[in-house]
Amino acid sequence: MGSLAYREDLEEEENSAFTWEVKANSRAYNNRFKKTFLCWRRQKHKSNVINTAKYNVFSFLPLTLYEQFCRISNLYFLLIIILQGFPEISTLPWFTLFAPLVCLLVIRATRDLVDDIGRHRSDRLINNRPCQILVGKSFLWEKWANLRVGDVVCLHRDDIVPADLLLLASTEPSSLCYVETADIDGETNLKFRQAPPVTHLELTSVRSMASFQGKVVCEEPNSRLHRFVGCLDWNGRKHPLDSGHMLLRGCRVRNTDTCYGMVIYAGFDTKIMKNCGRIRLKRTKIDRLMNRLVVLIFVSLVLVSVALSLGFWFKVREFKARHYYVSSRYLYSAATETFFVFWGFLILLSVMVPMAMFIMVEFIYLGNSMFINWDVEMYYAPRDEPAKARSTSLNDQLGQVQYVFSDKTGTLTRNIMTFKKCCIGGVTYGPDEEEDTPHQENPYLWNEFADGKLLYQNAELLCAVRDNKDKTVREFWRLLAICHTVMVQEEDHQLVYQAASPDEEALVTAARNFGYVFVARTQDSITVMELGEERVYKVLAMMDFNSIRKRMSVLVRSPEGSICLYTKGADVVIFERLHKKGAKEWATEEALASFAEQTLRTLCLAYKEVGEDAYEEWRQRHQEASILLQNRTHALHQVYEEMEEDLQLLGATAIEDRLQDGVCDTIKCLKQGNIKVWVLTGDKQETAVNIGFACQLLSESMLILEEKEIVRILEAYWETNNNVPRGKGRRKNLFLPRVKVAMVISGELLDQLLLSLRKEPRALVHNVNADGDESWQEPDEQREDFLRDRRVSLMWRTLGIQLRATVTPQVTGSSTSTGESPEVRRERAFVELASQCQTVICCRVTPKQKALIVALVKKYQRVVTLAIGDGANDINMIKTADIGVGLAGQEGMQAVQNSDYVLAQFCFLKRLLLVHGRWSYMRVCKFLRYFIYKTVASMMVQIWFSFYNGFSAQPLYEGWFLALFNLLYSTLPVLYIGLFEQDVSAERSLQLPELYIAGQRDELFNYWVFLQALAHGAVTSLVNFFMTLWVSHDSAGPVSFSDYQSFAVVVAMSGLLSITMEVVLTTRYWTVLSALAVFLSLLFYALATSLSQSLWLFQISPKTFPFLYADRNVLSQPSILLVVLLNVSLNTLPPLALRVICQALKKAGPKEGEEAPSEEVVAVEPGPYPRRGSRGRRSSYAFSHREGYADLITQGTILRKAPALGGDVLGARAAAPEPEPGARESLRPRANTWAPGRRRPPPRDPASAEDAPPARAPSPGAPEDRPSGSRREPPPAGQEDRDAPGKAPLASWRSWSSGWRRRLQGPRQRAASLPGRTPAPAESAPSGTTLSSP
Repeated sequence: MGSLAYREDLEEEENSAFTWEVKANSRAYNNRFKKTFLCWRRQKHKSNVINTAKYNVFSFLPLTLYEQFCRISNLYFLLIIILQGFPEISTLPWFTLFAPLVCLLVIRATRDLVDDIGRHRSDRLINNRPCQILVGKSFLWEKWANLRVGDVVCLHRDDIVPADLLLLASTEPSSLCYVETADIDGETNLKFRQAPPVTHLELTSVRSMASFQGKVVCEEPNSRLHRFVGCLDWNGRKHPLDSGHMLLRGCRVRNTDTCYGMVIYAGFDTKIMKNCGRIRLKRTKIDRLMNRLVVLIFVSLVLVSVALSLGFWFKVREFKARHYYVSSRYLYSAATETFFVFWGFLILLSVMVPMAMFIMVEFIYLGNSMFINWDVEMYYAPRDEPAKARSTSLNDQLGQVQYVFSDKTGTLTRNIMTFKKCCIGGVTYGPDEEEDTPHQENPYLWNEFADGKLLYQNAELLCAVRDNKDKTVREFWRLLAICHTVMVQEEDHQLVYQAASPDEEALVTAARNFGYVFVARTQDSITVMELGEERVYKVLAMMDFNSIRKRMSVLVRSPEGSICLYTKGADVVIFERLHKKGAKEWATEEALASFAEQTLRTLCLAYKEVGEDAYEEWRQRHQEASILLQNRTHALHQVYEEMEEDLQLLGATAIEDRLQDGVCDTIKCLKQGNIKVWVLTGDKQETAVNIGFACQLLSESMLILEEKEIVRILEAYWETNNNVPRGKGRRKNLFLPRVKVAMVISGELLDQLLLSLRKEPRALVHNVNADGDESWQEPDEQREDFLRDRRVSLMWRTLGIQLRATVTPQVTGSSTSTGESPEVRRERAFVELASQCQTVICCRVTPKQKALIVALVKKYQRVVTLAIGDGANDINMIKTADIGVGLAGQEGMQAVQNSDYVLAQFCFLKRLLLVHGRWSYMRVCKFLRYFIYKTVASMMVQIWFSFYNGFSAQPLYEGWFLALFNLLYSTLPVLYIGLFEQDVSAERSLQLPELYIAGQRDELFNYWVFLQALAHGAVTSLVNFFMTLWVSHDSAGPVSFSDYQSFAVVVAMSGLLSITMEVVLTTRYWTVLSALAVFLSLLFYALATSLSQSLWLFQISPKTFPFLYADRNVLSQPSILLVVLLNVSLNTLPPLALRVICQALKKAGPKEGEEAPSEEVVAVEPGPYPRRGSRGRRSSYAFSHREGYADLITQGTILRKAPALGGDVLGARAAAPEPEPGARESLRPRANTWAPGRRRPPPRDPASAEDAPPARAPSPGAPEDRPSGSRREPPPAGQEDRDAPGKAPLASWRSWSSGWRRRLQGPRQRAASLPGRTPAPAESAPSGTTLSSP
């Protein structure tokens, strides 16, 4: 096998060519492109039809037959049936195997068909979703399936994007579009996309959309979700395109009324479908082992048949020489007769691979699947969601899982951020009582703005807030209401917040419930309702989060005219910037440590008052830095540093990223069962690591390998691997025997390690260290990097040699002599290193990378893998793993439709594996071992009998005994074992997860167990045959059973009772059903035998029923019954004694088990190595937070403008399926965005322009400046006079209800009466600028 990653790399390189051309509104042009394969030509651009099913009407029969006959056992049975069709060699009727084989094929085909019908239904639901497509000069409602490349699509709020679209325009300012990508990358925070400036300016109406003829030239369809490169060729000019202009299939439009896009990729060419992977035929380890055992048995039967045929050849020559006068017995030559006898023996011994076993296995799988469906312990009542086994052929493999690959968002977490605790002025305020306990009275009823959803309640803190006497408490909540980039809008007369991250929303919502309500914002002001009083703060500067600064600051002017700086961020940066450290700061530090132990996400809050002179000096430096052409970012950071000094600490907040119920206990049990849990998520690294600590995947005692450490360890291995001589065998794992290790790796590094294989390891390290986007670092971080590098060097000296000994190739020599390519060796080294870690967390990985990691572990570790997820981004991983589990969560049902098992909660995975999985594996193993034993014990006597019948292939048993043996006589007890057997109860299975390890090690069924069953069965057959033969030797008279029929009956009865006693000893879970199964089996034997040996049937067909009263004659003689009892005793007592002795020796001997990793960590030089207790870890929110909407706010990009009178704009959402051509001429809203009841600001004095804060420098992705005089030109920054600090801001939502106007009327009138306020008539006021919420 070659390198998996290398093959993916080659495929991606082939798809990177810019040969994909799409022309808008021109299906005829797009249909010209063809793909040629041999003599067939097909459309290059796929339709938008999705078909994820395996079969269709024409392919079902051939494909299912192909899959069925991939099983060696089915091929073996087909061969035997064909041989039975020749009368010369047939010893059994052809229908004895044909009917069971057809039954088996029908059962399996029906099971696959039912699963595939579910996929077809899901595909139809998706393909029939409606969307609006531009046809002619109007938008018509069509199905997704009718969408084609080049079509222009209209989407509205909460719509799902039907294909990969180029965003052309939207009703939002600057043609922004806000999307939620949780179904693609697992992130729930909103992201914004922006149309190219040229389409934003030109495509302003439906008419212009219809005449749009732009051509997009871009890369071929590929699976890279976060990359797109192309250009738009329109009107003779080319405009660059990137991923920021794309809306990917599966995204959901949020907070955008209407947007328009052009289809670039459709159907299976879309990026999410390129990441979904193919449907794979999944086979269990036992199934594959049985395939190999069938081949082994078949080869053995051929050899035995050859040996018996040779015996017949000697016998027939001797018979013909002695009895030449008997010419009618053998009509052919000795060689021909021997040839026929060989096939006769092969048919006679074919029962050694019993068809009944494979049929019964299907019923056992079905029964165990139904037990999963019926388990009330895995029923989730809140959503009425039971567990469901969608695949019935993988139950036993649930008991052999060694690796669980889990998504994070929606799988481990609830996707809900909750305000848990806070520390204000050194005093910690926790919840008064448990959140799950219902409260008698809502303490926030006094606040009419409270949303009623905040679970956090603390009466002491609420009393301090309402008293409004403690300045620290007041400034704490004021900071939370001001220092953020949250957007607000009104829905159903309620304030609705939308933030760049759920943490931001949780903090602002907490402040809202405590009386500090964020109401509205404009480009340079923010309105807060503080305990019923409306206050307007002028925003002088906004310094946003990023992963380098780890903090956010807002510089505002209060209504009283004072200037304050509000800062929140990671404690590691806030504490360094405090003016002093006293008792309050130390108490806050202790509270942070306590929050960290509870795995809460923390932020520190601080502020300071800024003098007017100091602000003026700083404003000048800020303005100079913002207009630099080079090193602008670095200069702005330095200016921010100057302002963010000498802060006063207010306190800290603690946010809980709520885990699903029982996640920690589930992971703990899985780890005790030797199951490794890896987290594969598209979320940020710090967030994923914080969840790792929260669910106890990571711990304080672990050594966490991050990207630099991983690359350098692999680099050292790579450099020394070819120069160190090695033996042929691989050593036992010696890496980190006393250290608990975890690995944290990103998708970008995975690409560098596994795909960029042409680079040297040092180049990889260089690439990891160099960060072009965030090249500037804090002053202390350079020293931290140096110390970390030194620590890694010491760690490598201690541990590197052990790793090199662990991942050595199997063959001595360099890469050319090992037979492995460098790509394969790189993959093997990485997987070996990762597999020896207790936990691996992969963040920022694409769906295809998730599947690649699963495939690499399967390839190099050869273990059973399980993948669990709930979103479309988990489909490829679920399909690739040996077992796929879909969670019926909030991200849709795509994962469920592609999974093998469906659960409602992650915690149910514990019961699915440790109870149902272990039981199923144990039952199937016991069933197979017992079935092999009973088959050999009863059928191998045919071989011994051949030595006494002249090797003539004559059956020993009565034909009806052979036909009914596996159908009635021995079926019920073994079926009971396969369905109901339990070694321990379900509760005990959960209390002792270590019992699960037996399945991982294949202890209950393997080659050794198979040979034991063969040997046991052979001994039983020898006892039954030769003891009966020895007792009946030279006997005669009425009590003799030396005749053929009596001898056959005694042997058959001894065999049946012996295997019945074996099932009695094997069964450990005795119920009424088990006793009834044994009783009914013997009853069926008595009834069927008495019927088949009756005189009535003998008279009807003597040849078919030749054993007339054979059993009655034998059972009527007590001496013969003693022979049967002797045979059963000899077959039962010695094995029973052997088992008792082995159990006693096992208990007396030393206990075997793997030595658990010690808590001790290798002693290396202390340094700033990442640990949970460090500030970086407990402030993971600040570390992981990306830039919010600060750039959009301060630049005015996000601001909604009132259009000029007579402008051709229209913001109403199309209600009719076919809008009239004149009804929707424009895409921009005409509605007045000024809130009724608010006073408009007076015209701005040009002289006051100097007081306005300078605009932030545009980001690289910001739209280009509009030309002067354009009707979309934004108003100048800073619409308010600094001398009127209480002036009301512009509304951020479009219309106010009368109730809201009544609530705000009083505060607004008070603000209007402040000095310097000059009310202006609403009629004469100019159009304002309001902020649109995403």
